[in-house]
Formats: sequence, C-alpha cells, structure tokens
Amino acid sequence: MRGEGQHPIQFLLSDMDGTLLLPDHSLSQRTIAAVRALREAGVYFSLATGRPPRAMLQQIEALGVDLPTAAFNGGTIVNPDGSFLVRHPVPVAVANTVLALLSPQPEVEVWVFADGEWLLRNPHGPMVPREQHGLGYPPVVVECFDDYLPCIDKIVAASADTELLVELEARLLAQVGGQAQISRSQPVYLDVTALQANKGQALITLAEFLGVPLERTAALGDGGNDPAMFRQAGLSIAMGQAEAAVQHQADLVTGSNVADGAAEAIERFILPR
Repeated sequence: MRGEGQHPIQFLLSDMDGTLLLPDHSLSQRTIAAVRALREAGVYFSLATGRPPRAMLQQIEALGVDLPTAAFNGGTIVNPDGSFLVRHPVPVAVANTVLALLSPQPEVEVWVFADGEWLLRNPHGPMVPREQHGLGYPPVVVECFDDYLPCIDKIVAASADTELLVELEARLLAQVGGQAQISRSQPVYLDVTALQANKGQALITLAEFLGVPLERTAALGDGGNDPAMFRQAGLSIAMGQAEAAVQHQADLVTGSNVADGAAEAIERFILPR
C-alpha cells in the first residue's frame, strides 16, 4: 500500500458487487464513462470478483474489458476468448470438510460452483432469488455434491444471519484456514475457494501478464475478500460503505457504490492529471 500520488497508475483491478455495481447489479453511466476514460488514457482495467466467469459477461461487455478477468476471487483467471490463464479448484479434502460443517446448518444455504454451473440442493431457499438476479442464470438442483468434488471452484454459505456467518468463518479458518481461502465477500455470503484463489495473487498474476510493476497498480473494493489485493497494490481504495475493518486496510476511501464511489475514485485518484 502507498499514499496518494507516489506513482502513476498503469493498471486498476476492481471488484464488482458493492464496488462498480449498484445494489440492483446495474452499472451507472458515470461508472461506464470513468472506465472508458481509463482505457483512453492508456490505463489497463480488469475485474476481480467472487462471481463465476459466466456471471461477468454482461459487465465485461458493458465496460469494454478486453483483458483476462479474475473470477472466484482469483481462483480462475479467464482470457477474453474464454480459455483459462489460471484455474485453482478447491481441494477435495477441503471441500468435504467445508460441506460437512455447513450442510447441517438450518439457517444456511449451501451453494457449489463447479463445471460452469451453480449447484444447490434446495431451490426454494430465501437467498436464491437474489443470487439468480445477480448471476443472471438459474441454479441446477442436485441431490448431492459428490460427483462434483474434483472440480469445485467455490463453495458459498449464504444466510441473512450475518452473525452466524462470522461464527462459521472463524470455525472454518480453524479447520481449513491453511488449506483454503475463507472470506465474506458480502455480509450475507461466506466464500470458500482454493488457497491460491485470492485477489492478491490475481493482481500479481495480471500485473506480471501486463508487464506492470506492482507499485503502479491500484485495487478498488468493498468486501472482506478485497484486502488481499489491497496488500499487493501500489494504491488501494476502499468503498465508502465497506466495513471499517476493510476501510482500515486501504490507503484511501472513496464514496459508496450508490454514490458512484468507483467512478469518483477513478476520476480523483487514478486518471492522469
């Protein structure tokens, strides 16, 4: 991390939900214009999100992103042609441990992302409509996840009981913290991905791919999975509505997503003057 103005930024890696996107998952015209201004100024721009690749396509097109993008918190980095630059599935032993802990929780919906699909056992969970709206495609209902264990990209515990998710996060960190990434991408989502699947490593990989020194990179985000890239970036910017623990790990804080905070950050801190 560094202070404002030390190095010109050549590459910005941004989170999506809660950062670029409004609560209804749309992009404001100001945000689209700000990203366009980045490209016109010769600053590279890409996305890093907990979403699966399939749920990024609309935003990639709207923002004109023509670089590899990081899905599943960096567990998968996808080239513009759909091929994989990087892919790190969750180890089978870790997946078994996580599912054994989460499945008995009555207040938690357990989702598995594997083979390009969103898999679940209960299609009537209260969190399903929200996720389907955000992803833009429906889930696949399965009786169990056993057949998908070798190719799981992400496991999600979804619940409106945010205190329970904090408790489960601590329990999972104690059990598999050295073998997987455990983070709350949003207050109602607890994500489990491969150990190598973190946005910090994604930033390192993409910066190396682009030939940009890390001190000339910037990271923008709002969730518990974003400080990993804050720690690697030359400049880190947290959204105004992010939890205090996230904001304290960033160099700068911009406005909230409902106040076009991402566009504000690009205009004030990233674009050459």
